[in-house]
Amino acid sequence: MDMSRLLKILPKVDLHVHLDGCIKPDTLIKLANDQGKSLPSYDTEELIPLVQVVEDCPNLTEYLSKFDFVLPFLQTGEALEQTAYEAVEQAHEHNIKYIEVRFAPLLHRENGLTTDDTIHHVIEGLKRGEASFGIKSRVIAICMRNHTVEENLQVIEAASHFIGHGLVAVDLAGDETSFPAALFREVFELAQNLNIPITIHAGEAAGPSNIEEAAIRLGAQRIGHGVRLNEDKNIFNLIRDQQIPLELCPTSNIQTKAVSGWDAYPIKDYYDQGIICTVNTDNPGVSGTNITKEYQLLTEKFGFTLHEITVLILNGVEASFLPADEKAALKRDFEEILTTLGVYDLTDFSKKLQDDPNG
Repeated sequence: MDMSRLLKILPKVDLHVHLDGCIKPDTLIKLANDQGKSLPSYDTEELIPLVQVVEDCPNLTEYLSKFDFVLPFLQTGEALEQTAYEAVEQAHEHNIKYIEVRFAPLLHRENGLTTDDTIHHVIEGLKRGEASFGIKSRVIAICMRNHTVEENLQVIEAASHFIGHGLVAVDLAGDETSFPAALFREVFELAQNLNIPITIHAGEAAGPSNIEEAAIRLGAQRIGHGVRLNEDKNIFNLIRDQQIPLELCPTSNIQTKAVSGWDAYPIKDYYDQGIICTVNTDNPGVSGTNITKEYQLLTEKFGFTLHEITVLILNGVEASFLPADEKAALKRDFEEILTTLGVYDLTDFSKKLQDDPNG
């Protein structure tokens, strides 16, 4: 079996995928018709440039414009449910067995939905997707950096109502340069007091000090992106020694210019130096990517071996925000499938993990 075929059938997880980065052109047309809203075109091919960046995306502004275009169509419960359902459907096409879909509740209240309503509808869509495709699916609620502390405290409070009922964590995203993580200590102190797991976008558009702040002060158990971690050796060692996983999103990181190009992309260096790396899609619709393609890029650009790919996949399982019993069951399922495919030997992995935490 060739590598590309094998990569597609391997079981996978996606821990960092944005709901509004998953929408398909034909879904956008349906939502526009249902809501009585107009589109510049009703031809799916003509809509693609409005929702998806070109391969050589010129800048972050161009990348973010795709979200501005789709957001007005994601203001109803039905739209949120449908988009969440389709996020799971798209994951199924690439043999993802577990997915954490994140979204910012406060961005979806223009038509009168409450913060709780938005979370409820996304969870319902994920539940339908889980029932249809057998993919365990959970949600992460995002606090936005350009929103006030008071607004983001509302998100944490709302998220607390759904912990154990479809929601597994909260996040912080947005303009990292203008709104550094330190501004939101009160917000994530509340999350910690409510025992809500935390992941934070950091070290993407700003330096590693934001990663340190996220991990040490804000209680982040995972870091979104973290591609600039290698700019500070002390913080690098801190993240490695505390075994805080990074949610790396290769295609997106190149398109947004978080990293200048593939030759500067740090995933292999991180992996080789013991950083726990996971591989994710970020915005599959906007980036024109999928999880299989992300792993394919790692083999082509950096020479990742099949064993190393398997380690990355299992890192994702271990880094998931599932409760311990569900995570253990998911890990057993993955080990069984990987063993059946002939790419996993528990004895071999145990030996290698003793020598090197990243295999």
